[in-house]
Amino acid sequence: MIGRGAKGSDEDFAAIVDYLAKNLPSSSAATPPSVTKRPRSLIDQAGANDKQVVDEAAAARGRTIYIAQCITCHGTRARGTERGADLVRSLVILHDRYGSTIGSFLGKGHPGSSSVTLNHEQIVDLSHFLHQQVENTLRTGPYNKPLNILVGDSKEGEAYFNGAGKCNSCHSPTGDLAHIASKYEPAALQLKVVFPQSASFGRRSAPTSRKPVTVTVTTASGDKVTGVLDEMDDFTVSLHDDSEEYRTFARGPAVEVEKHDPYAAHIALLDQYTDTEIHDVVAYLETLK
Repeated sequence: MIGRGAKGSDEDFAAIVDYLAKNLPSSSAATPPSVTKRPRSLIDQAGANDKQVVDEAAAARGRTIYIAQCITCHGTRARGTERGADLVRSLVILHDRYGSTIGSFLGKGHPGSSSVTLNHEQIVDLSHFLHQQVENTLRTGPYNKPLNILVGDSKEGEAYFNGAGKCNSCHSPTGDLAHIASKYEPAALQLKVVFPQSASFGRRSAPTSRKPVTVTVTTASGDKVTGVLDEMDDFTVSLHDDSEEYRTFARGPAVEVEKHDPYAAHIALLDQYTDTEIHDVVAYLETLK
């Protein structure tokens, strides 16, 4: 329904899902009669049509089973060790629905499973726990944290800033960049260096506005019109002038278009600097508290 344009709140969709579950139950024997569901958001509905809905209570029981039977080989988060596979990326787990493939796999036996004896209820609980671990690796999962990127040399970063990078031709550590490390987290600082035209994240304080791209169009008659760029291709260029009036011009040999991108220098550097230089610059910017 969402794909066809249906709109509503999370509560509306949750009510619809509950209604369909009660009145149009699945014919699959693998689907349990009821589960203890956590509050669902629209992102929870992404994935296969028959995706497993994690029962939080069952996952808690499954965690106990996992610790007793599986953690030694597969690790605390089921991401694998030298002794066992990464279960989050396992096709057996991804194809599983309420123990449908896990049960048969354990029944056939695999290295280290000879001592694992689980009944059907325990296998279902384990299934919920493992699917929970899979969900926890998604974008909304609790482990999706930026890695430590402060691995560069701040002195080398300062040298690059004032030297090869020519950053000081536009920026000043005592001017526009003063106290910038107090405003942004390291990951956001790196984003502002590499893609400053993108929306920022990880702010420590108030956000800053993004500078617009402007164009100056010189018509065949010699008139000049400058404004904020709306759209430009090989045939037309559109803009909003100082009075917020929308203007569009056909491009041709007699029409000159000059683009003014405040982030052009950063874009040009994408093909020039190395990973080491970026990490060094970020380490230097982090010193500007």
